[in-house]
Amino acid sequence: MDNSTMVTEFLLLGSPDGWDLSFLYFTVFPMTYLGTLLGNLLIVTVTTADQNLHTPMYFFLRNLSILDMCFISITVPNACINSLTGNRAISVTGCATQIFLVIFCASVELLFLTIMAWDRYVAICQPLQYFLIMNPQLCVRMTLASLLSGLLYAGVHTGNTFWLSFCKSNVVHQFFCDVPSLLRLSCSDTTSNKVLILVSAVVICGGCFLLIVVSYFRIFSAVLKFPTRAPGKAFSTCTPHILVVSIFLSSITGVYLRSSATSDTLEDMVLSAFYTMVPPFLNPLLYSLRNKQVKDAVRRLMGRHISLLLEHRKIEYILKF
Repeated sequence: MDNSTMVTEFLLLGSPDGWDLSFLYFTVFPMTYLGTLLGNLLIVTVTTADQNLHTPMYFFLRNLSILDMCFISITVPNACINSLTGNRAISVTGCATQIFLVIFCASVELLFLTIMAWDRYVAICQPLQYFLIMNPQLCVRMTLASLLSGLLYAGVHTGNTFWLSFCKSNVVHQFFCDVPSLLRLSCSDTTSNKVLILVSAVVICGGCFLLIVVSYFRIFSAVLKFPTRAPGKAFSTCTPHILVVSIFLSSITGVYLRSSATSDTLEDMVLSAFYTMVPPFLNPLLYSLRNKQVKDAVRRLMGRHISLLLEHRKIEYILKF
């Protein structure tokens, strides 16, 4: 180990051998990134400006939108810039920071989605007690608990990864730094790292997914008992949410739990793009922009701005004379 040349920087992989992914980096990635920022920024603006949306549901939606903008900003802009400039180098510190932020955002995303599923269960199955249960103090505490849990979770995995020695190739077979790619470059024993990933995936990812499924199952059961609550609407709303969560968890599980012996670089990159880009892009569409209350709030906000603009121009016209 002492005679080995230690890695001082890493090189991110632009495209796997035999593949030209410039189309993704110059079209799909920037368009997805821009759409994600605009959609989530709209949600944050509307839910903040409209007093009618100051409820627990939209409080969590606003937090999720802020998180999604941060999540996709960690990987996509850097990947596009690297592809444009041809500079694929990233320092060890930069790599550690990227891993920490990706794990933090991914874990908090999952916790937020779980809380939001439970919030919908309380709203539909216990409507008379909804505001008593989902009081502002509880909402803030759950948010802070999610953020602190994400910090702890990301810190443990990042620290456990960079405790290893890297003395093999410094080429990370991914468009951003992630734990599985670095484990393949380590010349240390990575058994404990893999066990930690497996245990945390089963406990945290499996536990959150189970809570989400149970919440929506109870929602479906309650709605089917009362036809007046429009079961078709509940199914059309909840099913896409479960679909996005399934895509998120299946892709992240595929990246982190696959054997390195059977790992394919292109497939890893595609799965990584799915869990870092698809949920942030789809969440505004599924959780808010299909929602009548949000649409009405957008119309009110636009109407208010148009009225202010017309009033301002009217005043300017009067002052001219």
